[in-house]
Parts: sequence; structure tokens; C-alpha cells
Amino acid sequence: MSKASPSTPLPQIRSTADFARHVGLARTTVSRVLNGQPGLKAKTIERVQAAMEATGFTPNAYALHLKGKRTATIGICMEDLLTPPAVRKLAALQRLLRERNYASLIEVLDPGESRRVVRHFLSMRVDAVVFIGHFIPEEIAQRLTELNAHGTPHLIIDHAGIEGANTVSLDRASGMVAVIDHLVSLGHKNFGLLALGGTARTVQERLQGVHAALARHQLDFDACTHSRDHLHVRTSDFEYGRALALIFAAEKKHPTAYIARNDEIGVGALHGFQAAGLRVPQDVSVTGFNNQDICAMTTPGLTSVDQQVAITAETAAELILSQLNQPLRRKPWVRTIEPQLIIRGSTGPARR
Repeated sequence: MSKASPSTPLPQIRSTADFARHVGLARTTVSRVLNGQPGLKAKTIERVQAAMEATGFTPNAYALHLKGKRTATIGICMEDLLTPPAVRKLAALQRLLRERNYASLIEVLDPGESRRVVRHFLSMRVDAVVFIGHFIPEEIAQRLTELNAHGTPHLIIDHAGIEGANTVSLDRASGMVAVIDHLVSLGHKNFGLLALGGTARTVQERLQGVHAALARHQLDFDACTHSRDHLHVRTSDFEYGRALALIFAAEKKHPTAYIARNDEIGVGALHGFQAAGLRVPQDVSVTGFNNQDICAMTTPGLTSVDQQVAITAETAAELILSQLNQPLRRKPWVRTIEPQLIIRGSTGPARR
């Protein structure tokens, strides 16, 4: 088959039959190549693949749906796109799936919208559905029941504790234990908690770690932790951290170490303390959570908890792909990712 010159218009190919006529092969032969069936000559496969490359032809996904075939596509539900670690997990997972020849169909899930989204995924014959983030447990449990009824595998990333769910989640409590252990080893016994209030699941998990670590060091939580969250409205996290730092710095007696909910608040607090004339870490120590790139761009660098995004994505991809074309498991997979404390210059010995 001669290669068309750049000026030669490409043929109008709208179906597998059109493509088969263009290649000069029987439609059944082309279909066998497209479906990866065995027993074909290498030259035939190369001929079809070369024609696909030249014409840009791709099989009609809807035609595959009508035949009841899967589409090598994974449906992914995101809590939102505002949390940098969740977006990093999405990007890493999508890359790993793409390397294994699976496409991703991504939906940002608003509360109450999971039924519509999951049914759309099922209509698209996705091979599996992944949820990334924290959701209404009862709502997601209902979606898992629907997926199981259709024989569609699932995985939840980050939200642990949903009964019967395959999950990969970060041990946030363990991350906070590492933070407290590190600060106590430096002599700190009074801690400011920055945006670690409220009922959010991620906050409650971290507070569990703080409680456990302080108890182990024989420190009373109520006596040695302090919060000023109620004195400022949280809009921008950077500005919120800075405002809280200024409030603490203005007090005659204030904690020597500060634990922020995330890196943005931690960076804001670091700048706030410095603006108030306090030295970091000589006068106060500050920690963040998530270990984003900005942690290494401050002076000093911000000590933070790394979520191990790469390990999370690799574990998730392994669990998703291992479920495909297999009977649904009765006992769910539950994998816990251990975070890592990254120590930088923002933490040091407690001042006397």
C-alpha cells in the first residue's frame, strides 16, 4: 500500500468496514487485529497498525458497548480538584494506567451526584471505578452495591473505613505521631494547632495521632495544645496561616511549636512569625503537611509530612488491574500507606 503524500487528502473512514476497504483486508481480519485475537500473521498486524497510524482511525467505542465488550477505560471520581495531593495522586494514577494501555474517564463528584456519575460510567462499560478523596460514606456504600451488582471492580483512595470497600489510604494519624515525636525530642511541650479544628475526617484522623503521641509522652492534650482558629476567618490558606501566627506572636506567652493542617498554612505561619520579629526555628518551630514543592522554597525550609503519592498510585494501580477479568472478592483489599516526615530547617530545639 503506497503512502499518501502530504498533499493527498486522507480517505473518509467512519467505520471498521471503511477502514477494512482502505487497508484491503477482510473486515473480520481487521476486527481480529483490533481485538488482539491470536493466530494472525505479524505482517497482517503491522499492516493494520501502520494504516491506523497513517489515517488516525480508532475503533468506535459505542460499537464495543453494543457488543458488551469492555473498553480498556477506568472511571475515576474525584472529590474536587482543589487539594494538591489528591490531584497529584490522580495524575500519577492516570500515568500508570496509561502505561498499561488503559484510558481514564474523570468526573469531579459533587455531593449527591455519585449515582448519576457511576451510572454514566457503567453505561460506558468502564472496566473499574476509582474514587479519590473523602465522600459521604452512606452515599458511596450505595454506589459500591450498584458496582458489585454489575460485576464492576472498584477502589477507594484516601477514604478508609467504608464497609466492604477496597481501599488504599494514608495513615494520617501515624504522620502526626511522627511530628509530635520529632518536636518532643527537640524539647517542645506546648503546641499551637493551626486549622486543626472541625469535623473533617482528615482532621479527625490527624488529631487522633496527636492525642496518641502526647499520651505516650505523658503530656495532656488540653493543657499543652492551643488553637486560635476561631479568631480569624479562613479564606486563603496562606493568609490564614499568617494571621494565626500574628495572633499567637502578639501574646505574652505562646507555644514554641506550631503544627499546621497543610503546607500553605504552614508557610503562611512561618512568614507571619518572621514578620512579627520571631526567628524560625530559634524562637518558634513550624511544621506543615503534604510536603509540596513550596516547602523547599521558604527560608528556612518547612518540615512536613510526605503523603508518599508515588507509592499510593502504584499500589492503587496494582489493586485495580489485579481485579480485572476476575470474580469479585468477598474480602476487600485494605492497604495503608505509611507517610514520611521530611525534616527541614523550620524545626529546632525549643527556646528556654
